[in-house]
Amino acid sequence: SSHEHKLNFKKSKEVCLSYIQDAMLQKHWKRAAEFLTFYVESLEKDFSTQYMGPSEMIWRIGTEILCHHSHSSMKEFNSFTEQMKTLGVKRYLKVCLEHAFHLLCNGLIDEAYQNLSLAESWRFGEQTAIQDKEMKLIQAYRGLLDYYSWSKQKTILLEHGQDGFEDLSVEQEMHSYFRKAAVNLKEIIKIPGVWDLFVKCYVDLLEFYGDHNEARQVLNEYAYNSKFPANPNAHVYLYQFLKRHGESKKSLISALKILHDIVPSHELMIDFNTMLQKSKKRKKRRLGLEVIFAALDYAGWKENVKAWSCLARQVKQIVISEKPLDWIKQEWNSRKDWWPAFHFSRYLAKRNWQENESLSYEKALVAGILLGKDCKYFKYVSHQGCKAQVKRFRILKKFVNKHNPVYLRISG
Repeated sequence: SSHEHKLNFKKSKEVCLSYIQDAMLQKHWKRAAEFLTFYVESLEKDFSTQYMGPSEMIWRIGTEILCHHSHSSMKEFNSFTEQMKTLGVKRYLKVCLEHAFHLLCNGLIDEAYQNLSLAESWRFGEQTAIQDKEMKLIQAYRGLLDYYSWSKQKTILLEHGQDGFEDLSVEQEMHSYFRKAAVNLKEIIKIPGVWDLFVKCYVDLLEFYGDHNEARQVLNEYAYNSKFPANPNAHVYLYQFLKRHGESKKSLISALKILHDIVPSHELMIDFNTMLQKSKKRKKRRLGLEVIFAALDYAGWKENVKAWSCLARQVKQIVISEKPLDWIKQEWNSRKDWWPAFHFSRYLAKRNWQENESLSYEKALVAGILLGKDCKYFKYVSHQGCKAQVKRFRILKKFVNKHNPVYLRISG
């Protein structure tokens, strides 16, 4: 019966699709391609009254297979992609964009640019308005390629100077690429989203032509506009820009403060701590201690000599002055249950001593103050240092022994 035929047909399609997925998971690309062929043919033979349009599944699966199949060629990939473009109007721009990515990954930059230009001129009734966001992406990536061409021309110009007719033509061509790139890049970064690469390229264009105010405005908008998602890189780019242009420490600290709140383990926390420690304000020096403690909470910082040096230097200054010991106590209270095993075990003392003497020195100083002279880490490292007759380890041992009462005060 017709009903039974439909059920069997549906079941066979589902089985075929499961075979394709299984083959792809096992990276049997030839087998997956054969099953996909059967799957497409079965859709063509579907005599049910329900219309079966070209599925996005076929596009996604087919693209994945062609990218990995040992006998696949660029010609075949282009042919398949063109078919997907003509069959799927609603996905036309998405397919064009993915096609451009594939061409770029294979070094075919001119072909990718041409592909994006053709997509930009595409019009299809109401679909043009519906796919407005995809069109803006098409334009943005074309702008990115214009930036790439501008960058190449800039390199030629800087290498050969600005003398002669040839250099004049290079400069004119460079300006042409600048105008095209700037228009499209400026448009995409107005839309709330994460546009790191586009923002960096647009700012580079603006800075080269001396438009620093516009560049600053773009970066401020990208970092502080509440409509945009929280993005650590936005604050990194702003900080780097401010630093390049010799802005005040107040501005630099402000940018890094937000970065610290979002990603306390970011590598720029060393710079942040250093600036805060040089401040004359107690509040900022207190924040500096909090910043470096927070960074060392993360495993990626366990063997960072600079970080331990920053902490050791500040802890030493506090211990000598004996004034803001509460700063250390407040930070240590939330860490005293897990930092000893995380940072100051005898195993780590032995390994650090063997691999990096400077690291073991800085950590031993911190361990001695926080855990006292009987701390396993401090005892092992100071013993090895004195045994090796390294002067600074003898001084370290005397310093910790002298200030051992500090340990008793901060430990409560």
